[in-house]
Amino acid sequence: MAMPASEIEKLIKEAFPDAEITMTDLAGDNDHWSASVTSSAFKAKSRVQQHQMVYAALKGRMGAELHALQLQTSAKD
Repeated sequence: MAMPASEIEKLIKEAFPDAEITMTDLAGDNDHWSASVTSSAFKAKSRVQQHQMVYAALKGRMGAELHALQLQTSAKD
């Protein structure tokens, strides 16, 4: 089952209201995404911790409705 970008963005925004998100559909199937997420919540967090925070925001949908997500995260100043 595919997951549209709007749903992914909604879940991330719920967890990180100040997030700036750019989504790219890598395969044209709503199932393989690239996401760039910038949030002040990522300050003083390692890249691994930032990615874990985003995966947690997806509430278990990774691997089910969302097959693949290539993540790029950064802290907002």
